[in-house]
Amino acid sequence: MKTLFLLMKRNVKLFFKDKGLFLTSLITPMILLVLYVSFLGNVYRDSFTMNLPEGITVSEDLIDGYVAGQLISSILAVSCVTVAFCSNFLMVQDKANGTIKDLRITPVSPSVLSLGYYLSSFLSTLMICFLATALCIGYVGIVGWYMSIADVLCLYLDVLLLTLFGTALSSVINFFLSSQGQISAVGTLVSSCYGFICGAYMPISSFNEGLQRVISFLPGTYGTVLVRFHSTRGVFSAMANENVPAEFIKASMDAIDANFYFFNDQVSTQMMYLVLSLTIVVLIGAYILQNTVKNKVK
Repeated sequence: MKTLFLLMKRNVKLFFKDKGLFLTSLITPMILLVLYVSFLGNVYRDSFTMNLPEGITVSEDLIDGYVAGQLISSILAVSCVTVAFCSNFLMVQDKANGTIKDLRITPVSPSVLSLGYYLSSFLSTLMICFLATALCIGYVGIVGWYMSIADVLCLYLDVLLLTLFGTALSSVINFFLSSQGQISAVGTLVSSCYGFICGAYMPISSFNEGLQRVISFLPGTYGTVLVRFHSTRGVFSAMANENVPAEFIKASMDAIDANFYFFNDQVSTQMMYLVLSLTIVVLIGAYILQNTVKNKVK
């Protein structure tokens, strides 16, 4: 345990000492918040108001809360995975500069070494993502607060699970990387594509039926839906209290993926948590298996 702790401490220190990796990871959620507020806020607002039934009015505060919830859910869903890839690049850098060879000739077992990379990446990512969550919650508090304490706690739980998922996924993928060029290529690919396939940039309900069914098999999608549900649940409850028709509220939740359907059957939040948790376990198992097989081959 002492060796594992020292490895984790070493990796976390190197991550925060590397200004390029650290600043990229830290600034990304902030930049996304500014960009989303500047460019997507009005799009979300117009989409909501244009679909309001005739004769039904919703207060500006509620609309602001609705838009803010949708914005922060998109940011957090993407950041938990993209930041995990950034923090996990340290493992690849150690391969590229030969540091891993020095570590492997020490008495440290390969399993402890690989676990040290995973846990340190998880801790680094979690610190940044929890900070980003606090920033997003602060933004919601300024714009339009309708979240309960339970919603906030569930949101932090969602971020925790998504961080575990992102770290496990990046560990499995980065295991095959060994150069700076590969790091850049994978980082660019993940940053540009993940937000689309998990439903963060565009609601999954806006895709065609075939693509929706494909995306419904991706576990990251359920993480996005959980974050979106807990970010907007309070707003939709407040709308119900203002006598907004239940049909419109349900249609709005369907439109932004606060409700999610698997082949026309609505998926419960409990099932989403189960799918995400099982995926994390499978990915961590795959990462351990990768290292075990590689060590046996050597």
